Amino acid sequence: MPAYAFEALDPEGATQKGVIEADTAKAARGLLRTRSLVPLEVRPVASEDASGGLGQTVLFRRAIFNATALAIWTRQLAGLVSSGLTLERALTALADEAENDQQHHLIAALRAEVNAGSSFAKALARFPREFSDIYIAVVGAGEQSGHLGAVLERLADDLEDRQALNAKLMAATLYPAIVTVAAIAIVLLLMTYVVPQVANVFAGTKHALPLLTTAMLSLSAFVRSWGLAVIAVLVAAFVALRIALRNPAFRERFDAGWLNLPLIGRLARGYNAARFAGTLAMLAGAGVPILKALQAAAETLGNRAMRADAMDALVLVREGAPLASALAQKKRFPGLLGMFARLGEQTGQLPAMLQRAATQLSQEVQRRSLQVATLLEPLLIVGMGLVVMLIVLAVLLPIIQLNQWVR
Repeated sequence: MPAYAFEALDPEGATQKGVIEADTAKAARGLLRTRSLVPLEVRPVASEDASGGLGQTVLFRRAIFNATALAIWTRQLAGLVSSGLTLERALTALADEAENDQQHHLIAALRAEVNAGSSFAKALARFPREFSDIYIAVVGAGEQSGHLGAVLERLADDLEDRQALNAKLMAATLYPAIVTVAAIAIVLLLMTYVVPQVANVFAGTKHALPLLTTAMLSLSAFVRSWGLAVIAVLVAAFVALRIALRNPAFRERFDAGWLNLPLIGRLARGYNAARFAGTLAMLAGAGVPILKALQAAAETLGNRAMRADAMDALVLVREGAPLASALAQKKRFPGLLGMFARLGEQTGQLPAMLQRAATQLSQEVQRRSLQVATLLEPLLIVGMGLVVMLIVLAVLLPIIQLNQWVR
């Protein structure tokens, strides 16, 4: 049954907006009148209506399901479907329990598509802002295999694992980032306000200032005179870099260079490999053909250099090479991934082995990122202390020197 977005007046004159299911627009207006509503506008639900609500600008619209909400919703849907409810009844229950009107409208639109005869994957594909291609592909494979509930459970696990990994990485980098910003702010305050006060105090003296104080005064003068220009140049360089990264060839070279960095490159390689292995394991376990699964997993890689290697591996597999040997030829992927892929091919348990590889790689990324964060915290504090100490010494040395002159 199609869904229609409506705008109507209630008996008190207030405007009501929402989504209603009916065979035709005329039937939808009739249903609204039975609810004591005066229809002002009734139109078929489009993807932008269900995703963003009526009258909302597409440019500034946020996704209805964030990472946490999508994982929870997928888990709830999996539980209802696995318990024996039909997909239509499960969606009806979730629509009734939606946290806000936007979620209710979206789920109602999905239910209307399913009632009209569309597959669930095709219904999800109408809302690309809310559901990724990987999500849709996994759901489609679950429908084709007849194990939608189990596939949704696996999809929910993957979403939760990915969210947990991102949260741990964010937590590991949050404190060093805060310390760095605080240190820069304090140093700029000292350089632009405190140090010039020292220059004013000792401007009338005929004695030469200490070398550290002279150097600090010169640096302070540069910051006050050219600080805004330096910031403008940095912002312009950042914008130019973002524009240059839109070029595929430059982006691939940049990402390849990023992977060659001493510590960050190893973390980036492990994170992307874990995501690639986890997605490939989920798709292969859901029954997606290996070539299609490889292409979909490659598209989830944020690093373009590793994505190019994954697409090259796809070509090799299409030509008949085993997955393990195709991955082993691409040195940007950790050797652990190729080893587990080989074990999976030999034992006939490729999805399970790929999932183990993804788990080990993500654990390694977490361990290394925590080590880096633990090491950075004291280094940043010590570095900040040294800079502040130099500024304080630059202020105190002339005072000490003046005291000696007075004596």
